[in-house]
Amino acid sequence: MDLPVMPPVKPMLAKSVATIPPGMQYEAKWDGFRAIVHRDGDEVVIGSRNGKPLTRYFPELVTALLAQLPDRCVVDGEIVIVHEDRLDFDRLTERIHPAASRVKLLAERTPASFVAFDLLAKGDASLLTTAQSLRREALEAALVGVGPPVYLAPATTDVEVAREWFEQYEGAGLDGVVAKPLDLPYRPDTRLMFKIKHERTADAVVAGYRPHKSGPVVGSLLLGLYDAGGALQHVGVCAAFPMKRRAELMDELAPLRMDSADGHPWAAWANEAAHESARMPGAPSRWSGKKDLSWVALRPERVCEVAYDHMEGDRFRHTAQFRRWRPDRTPESCTYEQLVEPVRYDLARVLAPPGG
Repeated sequence: MDLPVMPPVKPMLAKSVATIPPGMQYEAKWDGFRAIVHRDGDEVVIGSRNGKPLTRYFPELVTALLAQLPDRCVVDGEIVIVHEDRLDFDRLTERIHPAASRVKLLAERTPASFVAFDLLAKGDASLLTTAQSLRREALEAALVGVGPPVYLAPATTDVEVAREWFEQYEGAGLDGVVAKPLDLPYRPDTRLMFKIKHERTADAVVAGYRPHKSGPVVGSLLLGLYDAGGALQHVGVCAAFPMKRRAELMDELAPLRMDSADGHPWAAWANEAAHESARMPGAPSRWSGKKDLSWVALRPERVCEVAYDHMEGDRFRHTAQFRRWRPDRTPESCTYEQLVEPVRYDLARVLAPPGG
C-alpha cells in the first residue's frame, strides 16, 4: 500500500457542547464504530478509532468498498448495523469475534454498512490541510453513485435543518448532531469539531461499585432499574468523578457494603456460566480484555439521579453522569417507566440520497 496518507490514522474528534453552533457544516452523529478506510487498488485496510485494524471482522464491507470506492483513497466514516428501521449497536459489537467461522457467519447474518463523511486523500493528493467545505465537495464527487452498503452521510450548512435532524434522527438510533467549522483542516486525534447530544435524567438504584484502578476508592457506580416483573436489572454505570469525590463515595457507601453477593439481586454475576446469556458488569468481554471487572455488592437501598443520552435496548448506551443523591425516592420507584422513548424515525429516510 502506497498512499499519501498511510495507516494507521486516528480520526479527528469532537468536543461536547450544549447547543448547535451557527455557521458550520452539520451531520448526524452516527452510533457505530468509527473507521478510516484506506484503499489502494486491491488492498483495503479498515482502521478503528485507536488505529487498530478492523478489516478481518467485516469481510462483506471489504468487498463493497473495493467495488465502490475510488481506486486510491482514504475515507473517514462509521461502520453501523441496520436492524429493521434503526441502528443496532448491540449487533455491531457481536461482530468483533476471534473465530473466523463466527465472523463469516455474522457477516451473512448481520451485514454491516459504511457511512462515509470525510475524505482524507484521493489519488496522490493528501487533503489533510484542505478546508472542511472543500473536503466535503471532494467526498461528494468521489462517491457519486454509491449504493448499499456504502452510503454518503447527509450534510447541511442550514442550522435549522440541523435542529430538525437533532429532534428526528434519535428515533432512528442516531446519537445527535456533529458541527464542523467550514474552514477546518483535518487534524487526527484532535477535538476540533463539536458534538451535540441529547441529555435526559433518570433516578436509578445504586447496587454496587467497581474499585478504581488507582487504589481503594470508587471507580464507577453500578446502576439498576426495576423491570415490569419486579427484577432489578443492571442498566449501566456512572463514573468520571474527581479523585476527592471517589474517596468520599467510599465513606458514603460503606454502610451499604455487603460481605458477599449472597442475597443480592445480582448474585448470579459470581457464576461464570451466567455471563454467557446476560449483560453483567462482572462478565468478561472482548473489549475489556484483561481489565479487572470485579465489583463490590451494595444493598440496593440508595437512589441517585443520573444524566444519560439515550438507551440501547434496556441499558444506558454510554456512561451516565452522576447528578445528585435522591433520598426522597424509594428504590422500588426506580423503574423503566420513567424513561422517555423517542418517536421512531425510519433510518432509510436518513440514508436516502438527496432527492431519493
